[in-house]
Amino acid sequence: MKYRIRKAQDVSKMCAVCGQINPLSLKAKFYELESDELLGVFTPCEEHQGYPGRMHGGIATAAVDETIGRAINIIQPGTWGVTVSLNVRFRKPVPLDREMHAIARITSDSSRLFEGTGEIVLDDGTVAVEASGTYMKLPIDRIAGGDVSDQIVPDPRELPIDVELSD
Repeated sequence: MKYRIRKAQDVSKMCAVCGQINPLSLKAKFYELESDELLGVFTPCEEHQGYPGRMHGGIATAAVDETIGRAINIIQPGTWGVTVSLNVRFRKPVPLDREMHAIARITSDSSRLFEGTGEIVLDDGTVAVEASGTYMKLPIDRIAGGDVSDQIVPDPRELPIDVELSD
């Protein structure tokens, strides 16, 4: 699938979804799109399975939740979403060992809370998982209880405006 990317978001060292040195993480990367949506890119492997060959539903939920919670950063840099409530619907199994895309957007925004929707899209374009949630807005140092600058990993890649990510 082809996306028009504005910029890459920083990720974490140890997060279960985006932790780049966490051996069990999805090692997701996040990209702000020109459509004001957020793209999460990850490849689930055997350690992320529920049934053989399928991504565990809880881990799929974490991936789409993380993508929605980060989407606020596009319009309010430095602001992060802490999940208040999340509704998830599983439409199809998510396979292992291939690149997956989560797409999220903000649907409602107030001073303290925002709402968003997101989905995990299979390589044929069908939606496997869809979610909607409410999130509280907080700065990262308040969420984590202090300075986390030593836990951040910037995405070093130079990105062209148009990016075709592998299927």
